Amino acid sequence: MPTALSTDLYEITMAAGYHVFGSTGHGCFELWVRDLPPEREYLVAAGLDQALEYLEQLHFEPVEIEYLRHLPGLRTVPPSFFDEYLPQFRFSGDVWAVAEGTPIFAGEPLLRVIASLPEAQLVETALLATLLFQTMVATKASRVVDAAAGRPVIEFGARRAHGTDAATLAARAAFIGGCTATSQLECGIRFGVPVSGTMGHSWVLTHEKEEDAFRRYADLYGNDAVLVVDTYDSVAAAHTIVAEGLTPAAIRLDSGDLDRLSREVRRVLDTGGRVGTQIFASGDLDEHRVAALVAAGAPIDGFGVGTSLSTSQDAPSLSGVYKLVEIAREGQLVPTAKRSPRKQTLPGRKQVWRVAHDDVYAHDVLGIADELGPDAGIPLLECVMRQGCRVGVTPPLRELQARCQASVRRLPSGVRALKNPHPYDVRVSESLKALAAARVD
Repeated sequence: MPTALSTDLYEITMAAGYHVFGSTGHGCFELWVRDLPPEREYLVAAGLDQALEYLEQLHFEPVEIEYLRHLPGLRTVPPSFFDEYLPQFRFSGDVWAVAEGTPIFAGEPLLRVIASLPEAQLVETALLATLLFQTMVATKASRVVDAAAGRPVIEFGARRAHGTDAATLAARAAFIGGCTATSQLECGIRFGVPVSGTMGHSWVLTHEKEEDAFRRYADLYGNDAVLVVDTYDSVAAAHTIVAEGLTPAAIRLDSGDLDRLSREVRRVLDTGGRVGTQIFASGDLDEHRVAALVAAGAPIDGFGVGTSLSTSQDAPSLSGVYKLVEIAREGQLVPTAKRSPRKQTLPGRKQVWRVAHDDVYAHDVLGIADELGPDAGIPLLECVMRQGCRVGVTPPLRELQARCQASVRRLPSGVRALKNPHPYDVRVSESLKALAAARVD
């Protein structure tokens, strides 16, 4: 869980400045992804539950305040900031957000924060890190699951994740994106995600004979056993399973030509009366390799995907930003916008409306939050926190997963394509265009 110091120094320097000069009026910040990574034309929102938990629990411990007090970069800040303001600091703002599991697109706010300037400013770093990481992984999972065409995908990436906490949250996000289970136990106990696993090659290597390793494992786990067969020779291992009279639930292929080996192993198992033993494949898989195996008709019943999921290997970061879009000045709410080249922003608090035709998403409209949306348009941002307290109940992960899969299926097929995807139509309302053209800031 992030702490009050899970932030950048400049967030503290600005918060101190707001405090010292009395700039504690409300500001509105929005968080969005500026540009989509290559080969992506949609994202899957994730991480909101952890973001809200962070905001609910945000406070400064005495040891953290003392650390800040003695930082050279804060040596000119008056004592009142450390003695009076930070000890009572809590997040008391409002938050609007897109529900987890919802497909979103470049430029569309995932989250809106309305709070006093110090509060809204200080949470920037943690919110970006929390939402962008899980959104990145959930998007990758959605692509892999889509490529698997109904075959189960299990998240296997804990050992390649960027730390143990990242592994847990990656597994959570992967489940929202459509994975059926994870190998990571902490995700299981914290979030109720189903856990699944097989034997490792080391189990085989600790035995003199492969058949002894298989038999002992099967003796312990019975028909639920999943045996890894590629330690030496996958096809020979399949013959051993039949010869030993074993009936494992599945075997796992983790290397080699998975298409060819799955066919040969399937033939051995079927000939030996093991038609109920499934074939599970793993080993540096991603959505492209999974799609190729499915298209080739490889007799593979499920996939374990690790590194490419937990790190989103081909697109390991998102160009997320958190920008001030409105500020209270002299009792008036004033829209603001950045004008720097290639980093321009649109002013004012915004809403996104999604329009569908014949049960397929046709286009989104990005407009001013309080304008009348398009006919049949569904608003995506909902109030999830008011005055620092959550509104409503966080849906179960299975519900978020079901929402994600149903929503992704409603995207145009070209938008979901793994290669050369078609851009989704995101329109800017005339009201928002006019506000931006007015240069009100």
